[in-house]
Amino acid sequence: MIELVIFAVLVALAFDFINGFHDSANAISTVVATKVLTPMQAVSMVAVGNLVGPLFFSTAIAATIGKGIIDTKAIRAVLPAETFVVLILSALVGAIVWDLLTWYFGIPVSSSHALVGGLIGAGVAAVGTNVLLFEGIGKILVFMVVSPVIGFIASFLLALLVMRAFRKKSPEKLNRRFRKLQLFSAFFYSVTHGTNDAQKTMGIITILLVVGGFLSTFDVPLWVILAAHTSISLGTFFGGWRIVKTMAHKITNLKPYQGFCAETAGGLVLANMASLGIPVSTTHAISGSIMGVGATKGVRAVRWGMSRKIVAAWIITIPVSAAVAAGTFLVLNQFL
Repeated sequence: MIELVIFAVLVALAFDFINGFHDSANAISTVVATKVLTPMQAVSMVAVGNLVGPLFFSTAIAATIGKGIIDTKAIRAVLPAETFVVLILSALVGAIVWDLLTWYFGIPVSSSHALVGGLIGAGVAAVGTNVLLFEGIGKILVFMVVSPVIGFIASFLLALLVMRAFRKKSPEKLNRRFRKLQLFSAFFYSVTHGTNDAQKTMGIITILLVVGGFLSTFDVPLWVILAAHTSISLGTFFGGWRIVKTMAHKITNLKPYQGFCAETAGGLVLANMASLGIPVSTTHAISGSIMGVGATKGVRAVRWGMSRKIVAAWIITIPVSAAVAAGTFLVLNQFL
């Protein structure tokens, strides 16, 4: 049992690494697109920002992932501890498979929603639909739509405000000023990105420790916080450049002031959601923000064809990762 729990914790950290690798585009695409930083400088800065996250935010999202998607108490009442660990392993496999598949095709999707889908699929395969906590799932589904819309509106209004305030400045002076400001907005976004995404892994590891008897209550240990943020930081450092190209160049053409507005708006969305304990998608938040600043230049400034493909991938993330996780559980349960 101990070996199985340790293995599951390592797989959870591997998912966290892949999350950083896959979602690095969220944090660095804007600053790379505007050529404020080179890709290596950007990933280095963002990796530090990911690591700084736990100093400023609570672990409310970790609790939501660990206790708010499936009824872990009900599952533990009917399943042996080993089977429960297999359930969590299957959920992680479902999320990892979807992350790697979408990374290969350069499609920016939500690792968070892939993990939620994995938990749903594995939970249903193991016990049935009665273990699903529809209130928590419903909240996530609502904010799957709300967060990019808020990001779109916030970045659109912020960009208009900047354009209005600096309308008498030449484009060269405006962009030169915002090249410096974008360093701060990019770092701010990276802090909220790491905080939001790393907490999902914290919740998974903590519930594994509770099931394995290492913890008596669901309280995230300090070493779990540090391990999760270190893993996502390393993943970000190595970066998934396929998705960076999509986010940086295929949605709209960004100027430094637009990059600043997109990062600031996206970071504010993530910071507020983290404080409320709502696990939203960093991919959705920054994608909506990039579309918002692009729309200030007119409808045709946004490549809506690519945007539609991205949204379509968002919609199928939860069901596909749920199906993979369910199939994985049925297979692993026969062997483990």
